[in-house]
Amino acid sequence: MGSMSKPEVLVLQHVPWEKPGRIRTYVEECELPVQTLTIAGAKKPDLPDFDEVAGIVVMGGPMGATDFDEYPGLKAETKLIRAAVSVGKPVLGVCLGHQLIATALGAKLKRGEPQIGVAPIKRVESHDYFDMWSKSLPVLNWHADTVTLPDSAQLLARSANTKVEAFRFGSALGLQFHLEVTPQLLEEWLDEPVMVKQLKAAHSSKSQLREAYAEVNGQLSPLAESVFSGFAARCATYAKALSR
Repeated sequence: MGSMSKPEVLVLQHVPWEKPGRIRTYVEECELPVQTLTIAGAKKPDLPDFDEVAGIVVMGGPMGATDFDEYPGLKAETKLIRAAVSVGKPVLGVCLGHQLIATALGAKLKRGEPQIGVAPIKRVESHDYFDMWSKSLPVLNWHADTVTLPDSAQLLARSANTKVEAFRFGSALGLQFHLEVTPQLLEEWLDEPVMVKQLKAAHSSKSQLREAYAEVNGQLSPLAESVFSGFAARCATYAKALSR
């Protein structure tokens, strides 16, 4: 019998420009291999052996979390998320990924108006998960859809326009906002016609968003390090358990 390959972190990416950014940096610091797949359009996606996956990162994208007819691969992602949570495998979702985790756990998806720009989120006082800050922090939001809180999930943060900005359920963490974005990745977004169209529809501009993000990036970096290094450490722990 051949030995199992080294456990990897699986990144589910939906469009080329919505990359894991800072998330990948901290996963690679833990010396974990990363495999990136784009399967949203596939009816029967080719996924790695579930037992060789040490963690799952589900990225953002312009599609809706329940657009299964147009993007049948999202159904496979939903099943994979549910399976991972059931065995305690670390899962991290950003924006669309956050919504996919929530709907996989039974939450409702709500269609809404575009919310693009830097705005404050408020930490819910009943937890210490985001211990880098006490009450409020400006973050980058870029979404329209939102979700309700899954049953038995712990609400971590909310904002004036979004009741569920972050939540935790077992081994899964969902973030509606974009901690993963670096200044370089933001520039890639601002060069992407789809994103520019959304930005204009939200009555904003490249220069406005660029300036607003530059003002808060210094505050976001420590929180991103805390959240993503913690996720990477959980993946590394899970990988060791798989390798035994």
